[in-house]
Amino acid sequence: MKKSFYSHGKLLLTAEYLVLDDVEALAIPTRKGQWLFIEENETGTISWKSLDEDGNCWFETVLIIEENLIKPLKIDAEPDEVTAILLNILNTAKELNPNFLSSGHGHRIEARLEFDRLWGLGSSSTLINNIAQWAKVDAFALLEKSFGGSGYDIACAQYDTPILYTRTEGKPIIKEISFDPPFKENIFFVYLNQKQDSKESIKRYQSLPLKDFDKAEEAIKEITSKMVDCTTIEAFEKLIDAHEEIISKIIKTETVKSRLFPDYARSIKSLGGWGGDFILVTGTASDMEYFNKKRYKTIVSYQEMVLS
Repeated sequence: MKKSFYSHGKLLLTAEYLVLDDVEALAIPTRKGQWLFIEENETGTISWKSLDEDGNCWFETVLIIEENLIKPLKIDAEPDEVTAILLNILNTAKELNPNFLSSGHGHRIEARLEFDRLWGLGSSSTLINNIAQWAKVDAFALLEKSFGGSGYDIACAQYDTPILYTRTEGKPIIKEISFDPPFKENIFFVYLNQKQDSKESIKRYQSLPLKDFDKAEEAIKEITSKMVDCTTIEAFEKLIDAHEEIISKIIKTETVKSRLFPDYARSIKSLGGWGGDFILVTGTASDMEYFNKKRYKTIVSYQEMVLS
C-alpha cells in the first residue's frame, strides 16, 4: 500500500515572538513545501530517507519497533541529532495514537523537500504535519508535545490561503483571509545566508521580561489589521517600519536594517526568529542589486514565494 501526504511551507509576516503569547499574526503559506511518501512492506523495519530540493539524500536511517517504542535499528550508540528529532516526533505521534505503526508491517519512507532546508520555510513543521496526517493525530498536539511553538507554521502547512492566526486557551484560532497586495511586485524575500534556530529564538524570547507587553500587543494588532487592508506600498512600508521598532524594543535586539543594511533606501522587515532565514524587503527588481552586491544572492519575489 502506498500513501502520500503534503504540507505547505510558511512565512510569518507580523507578530513574530508575540504570537507565542497569543497575539494575532498574519502568516502566509509558501508555494513550496514537503512531501511524505510511504510504502508498506514486509521487512518489519522503517527505512527512512530525507531528500533535498534537488533529490539528493541528506539523511537516512533504519528504525524498528520494540515494546511499542520506535528505536534505531543499531542501538549501540546514541542517535545523532536528526535521528533523535525524528524519533521524538514518531514516538510522540504513537503516544497520541497507540494504533500508529502497530500492524507489524515494515515501511519504506521518503520525505522530499521542495525548498532548501536551510531557508527556514518550515522543514520541521511540514514534516510534523505530514507525520500527523499519516498517524491520524492532531498536528497541533503533535507540535506541542514534540517541538513546541505557537502553531502558526502548522496552520500554514494545512491552509491554501493567507491566514490570521492566534490561540485562545492553547487552542488555535485560524481565519482565512484575502491578502493579495496590489503592490506585490515591490515585495521581495532575501535570504540572510544563515539558518535561524527556532527553538533557541523561542527560548531567548521566553527568558525576557515582558516590559510594556500590553502596549506592544495593541500596536501589533493594529499594524496587522492595517497591513491586511493596505493598498499602497508607502503605507505598507510605514507599517513594517513601525513593527520593526516595536519588536526591537521587546526583544532588545537592533533591527536587521540598522545592523546589516543601514544605507538601504527602502524598508526591511525580519520574519520569524530574528537573525537568520529570510527578510522581507520593499523595492523594485533593480533595487535588489543592492543585496546582490553584498553577497545575498538568494532573492525571491513575492509571486514566486507565496501560495496564491
